Amino acid sequence: MASLLLAGGGTAGHVNPLLATAAVLRGRGHEVAAIGTPGGLEADLVPRAGLDLVEIDKVPFPRRPDADALRFPLRLRRAVAACVRAIDERGADAVVGFGGYVSTPAYLAARRRGLPIVVHEANARPGIANKLGARLTEHVAVTFPDTPLRHAAVTGLPLRAQIEELAATLADPAAAADASRASRAARVWGEDVPVLLAFGGSLGAASLNAALADGIGDLVARGVHVIHLTGRGKAEGALAARAALPEADRHRYEVEEYAHDMASLFAAADAVVCRSGAATVCEIGALGLPALYVPLPHGNGEQALNARAAVEAGAATLVPDADLSGARLVAEVEPLLIDADARARMRAAARGIGIADGADRLATMIEGVL
Repeated sequence: MASLLLAGGGTAGHVNPLLATAAVLRGRGHEVAAIGTPGGLEADLVPRAGLDLVEIDKVPFPRRPDADALRFPLRLRRAVAACVRAIDERGADAVVGFGGYVSTPAYLAARRRGLPIVVHEANARPGIANKLGARLTEHVAVTFPDTPLRHAAVTGLPLRAQIEELAATLADPAAAADASRASRAARVWGEDVPVLLAFGGSLGAASLNAALADGIGDLVARGVHVIHLTGRGKAEGALAARAALPEADRHRYEVEEYAHDMASLFAAADAVVCRSGAATVCEIGALGLPALYVPLPHGNGEQALNARAAVEAGAATLVPDADLSGARLVAEVEPLLIDADARARMRAAARGIGIADGADRLATMIEGVL
């Protein structure tokens, strides 16, 4: 069996795929440790998953000619040296990078020691670190087709175990119906009504929150049950909209700031409206859920690219953030919830492109290079 170093950190988009892949590799008998920074999410999540964390300093690429740019070469050399020490001390056989600040020094250290490098890119538009990594190896895994990296092979995104398990359940029509009924019964008091799940991530999405609060009266009037995750500290507008509903209908609009058990909410949902981060798009696709995506309007446009394959396949629709309103949201999601035939077509399209076993596929690629 092999000793493997997995590098990725800073955000959940880097850390969660790393942990999902580590779990599969350990299950196959390999020794796995992670490289990360003391200030990123990995400092908490990696040890909690039972993995050793090799800490290195954060080395962001300089964006402008300033003092940080002058210090960058020395910081990078120190980070590479720390990664080389980790490789030597653990007798690593390969390095796997998931992007982010920590991956660059890990890739350079692996090249210095002549080790195989495997790159996994979560987004349709790759980051700087993985653009570099892809120049150093022929073993490049991507989540989305048409990701512009050399030697790219589509493996999908390594998903959390509970999402993989739910995807397997929902792939069986009888089991899916039982899971949906059981989950819905607890939330909708036994009513057999369509359920819309809306969320904007842990921080919420102000435009999505406002549009849903504006359109909730129409959705409830059409018999839709809505579960709305507003983001921490951002429930005020939704709660006010709920209070304005007729008292008999208020139970149809559930407002929560955050949910720790997203799998149970996905099981209850007939359709989803949300942002289109890579993990979100991949989880929804693997689960076969029709979706309305409202990409984050900031950054480099990667969220719109993440959703493109699902939209082109007919598994989802997309509304630019600037065009979102209560009326537009209702018009877009109503067919997904009310029209059973349309929903079935979108579910089939989602399952046609969704990949639920991304962690297994990536682990197999890693084993193939050893």
